[in-house]
Amino acid sequence: MSHHGKGHGQHKWNRNDHRRSDRGRNRPVVGEKAKEALENIDDNSPVLKTFREYAQELDFKHDKYERIVKISRDITIESKRIIFLLHSADKESKRAAALSEAETRLSNLSSTLFKAIAKELEGEDPYQFLRAYYPGLQEYVEAVTFYQYLVDSSLCHWKDIQKKFIYSYIPEKKCDEDGDGTEIPIEGDAVPKEVEIKTVLPPIDYIMGVADLTGELMRKCINSLGTGDISICHQTCSFVREIYRGFLGVEYSGCGYLGSKLSTLRASLAKMESSCYELTVRGTEVPSHLLAETITRKAVGDDLNDDDEGFY
Repeated sequence: MSHHGKGHGQHKWNRNDHRRSDRGRNRPVVGEKAKEALENIDDNSPVLKTFREYAQELDFKHDKYERIVKISRDITIESKRIIFLLHSADKESKRAAALSEAETRLSNLSSTLFKAIAKELEGEDPYQFLRAYYPGLQEYVEAVTFYQYLVDSSLCHWKDIQKKFIYSYIPEKKCDEDGDGTEIPIEGDAVPKEVEIKTVLPPIDYIMGVADLTGELMRKCINSLGTGDISICHQTCSFVREIYRGFLGVEYSGCGYLGSKLSTLRASLAKMESSCYELTVRGTEVPSHLLAETITRKAVGDDLNDDDEGFY
């Protein structure tokens, strides 16, 4: 009985396997059908032409996006270097030279790299490419606001920075589609007219840059203790406190990244206030050179060695 059941099962399996083999022989090979369909495609088909146009548009957009990313990367690197330069101006003898060099380099950034982004964005929706260059925007805002604070202890307004990104230029003469260099006549005048272009600075990226600025001001405050310039510590702390007060009125429920920035800002302010407190309470008890070392170690600890993109 057992043997009969085993044989019946075996016979049934072979029959099903045979049926599967028949279906496999009758089924068309996908590769062959695709090859046949490809050979029969009409190159003049409206559908095919439409998809080719879509492909060209996507390639054009991706190429533009990558070019803007590379420009933004150069802006970020140069902005970091400018911030590092400004931190080196602790001594009064180096201050004038450092500020002058920083001003020149910041102006060069706005007149070259940001202008290159503006040209890329001409005729485009700038917010469609914002993710390609917002890191450079925020780093530049951090650098230019840090420079402005060192110059006159003020904060650059968003509108003042946006004005730096507005340019006028004369576009190049266009050529025909054949690419043989034949110039297309310009309507009304043979000379191209000057056009206005700009790199958009969204307010949120300005706010993010200002939030990063507070980290540099915290370092400036702590470093001023090492040089014996105690008045700078109190002044910088008061300035950051005003910035923090302004951030408390910002609604950031839809931007979690801004919430983390605010948390870092709060921590930086706490370190600065702790330093100012130690200066006020223990300033008459400990010699100035020992006081600066003690406060720096207590207020900052190992946090000053954190990997911060705006300082290192």
